[in-house]
Amino acid sequence: MPGASRSAGLGRLAAFVAQSLSHYPRARNFDFGPQRRGNVSLLSPHVRHRLVLEQELLEAALQRHSLTAANKFVQEVFWRTYFKGWLEQRPDVWLDYRANVARLIKSLDSDTDLLRRYSAAVSGKTGIDCFDAWISELEQTGYLHNHARMWFASIWIFTLRLPWQLGADLFLRHLIDGDPASNTLSWRWVAGLHTKGKTYLALSKNIARYTDNRFNPDGKLASSAPALVESRVFPLRDLPLAQALPHDEDYGLLITEEDGCPETLALRGKPKLVLAAVATQQRSPLPSGARAREFAAGAVADALTRATQHFAVDGQLAESEDWGNLLTEWAAQNNVSNIVTAYAPVGPVAEILAATSTHLQKHGIRLLQLRRTYDSVVWPHARRGYFKLKDKIPSLLETLGIESEDGFQDSRSEAV
Repeated sequence: MPGASRSAGLGRLAAFVAQSLSHYPRARNFDFGPQRRGNVSLLSPHVRHRLVLEQELLEAALQRHSLTAANKFVQEVFWRTYFKGWLEQRPDVWLDYRANVARLIKSLDSDTDLLRRYSAAVSGKTGIDCFDAWISELEQTGYLHNHARMWFASIWIFTLRLPWQLGADLFLRHLIDGDPASNTLSWRWVAGLHTKGKTYLALSKNIARYTDNRFNPDGKLASSAPALVESRVFPLRDLPLAQALPHDEDYGLLITEEDGCPETLALRGKPKLVLAAVATQQRSPLPSGARAREFAAGAVADALTRATQHFAVDGQLAESEDWGNLLTEWAAQNNVSNIVTAYAPVGPVAEILAATSTHLQKHGIRLLQLRRTYDSVVWPHARRGYFKLKDKIPSLLETLGIESEDGFQDSRSEAV
């Protein structure tokens, strides 16, 4: 796995596009184990923390390959963006998930049967060899192949009959690419909640084939996957409107684990100084995995180093769960009344920033979030199913200025 830095991510992207992308369509579904990952990009941790931007993925792929040749990879990039945009417009899905995770974790204290089954699953003692191996791999590496994640979720829900929210929480705590939107909505998709009534059933023969016969849990998996149901309807909401950047005013720049490319944001002038903070532990009421914490901390530290060098200003890496007081004191000490940060999509950081913004306002400090043009262009098309967005990929690429025969163009951003 490449290191938690932008240079490592860009290096991996260049190598993948040159050496592996042409084989990606026919090889990407195979999980050969943690020592054989040459058939996938391994870029998801860097994209999740935006050490590498989605637009850069698309530009790198289409600079060297035609859209037809790179189609599967391009679609995967847009799948991720679809999930982000869909959840941005239905944030109550995230709030419902968070409330259920808290409730279910609390219920483990009183529900002995649930605790027994949950403990067996998370400790890798189910007797299902593939599942138990994936638990170990998840904890040791912070990563699972995408196909293994689908099998894992299906076994968790339909074979082990555990609440999907606790499985999603496990992933979000341990995955170094743990993303609120992709993770939550993928688990809901497997369970039959995202696309109502459509579930994903893990099959022994499928696992055997795509793990190169490393595993074959024949006779140990559920034979059916009845869709879960929910009575709640989640309303579609508008995306946030644009915010105005401060004119001729000093501002501080805040870096979070949601965006590790601060030097490419559309800022006016340069910040007076930079602060970086990590919120990985806020992913769950339970402790986050060591690998997830390490990667997020490394990504934020790398972004801080680049930002201070790029803007030639002082920087600080802070560790605090009380961002309201942290930012208030930081702004007051440095005489700035505006704090600018990259837009945080629905998730723990967005929750923290919402609460922090209210606290800052009481002290006369504005918190402004910058949303990248890529998100503003694509997210509005994620109101319904993915295939509505998929049909628009050629026109979206054109709008973003990405053509297979063109060279790289810098990503742009705008205020929201």
